[in-house]
Amino acid sequence: QVQLVESGGGWVQPGGSLRLSCAASTSIYGMGWYRQPPGKQRTLVAVIDIGGNRNYASFVKGRFTISRDNTKNTVYLQMNNLEPEDTAVYYCYSYTLGESSYYWGQGTQVTVSS
Repeated sequence: QVQLVESGGGWVQPGGSLRLSCAASTSIYGMGWYRQPPGKQRTLVAVIDIGGNRNYASFVKGRFTISRDNTKNTVYLQMNNLEPEDTAVYYCYSYTLGESSYYWGQGTQVTVSS
């Protein structure tokens, strides 16, 4: 079973930046991030597979960059120019080849406000 440990959440003012990290206990095919704003559904933010192929949600608008270090089994989400609408609990997730199994982190709060 894969364990995921997240870090990097916190509070920033609009226009600020945060870098989220998530370390997996083992090598895993796909890694990424979901988020759940208050009162809304959980939705995909970004995902990257073991070959470095990336996908982003449309609301990212070029502001976020997902990357991974396979030597550390770690995925990163660099978030720039944050907006209040980005306020959410961000969840690290990973999946096996073929998406047959999913694993979730505990979630980390990101708050963007003046």
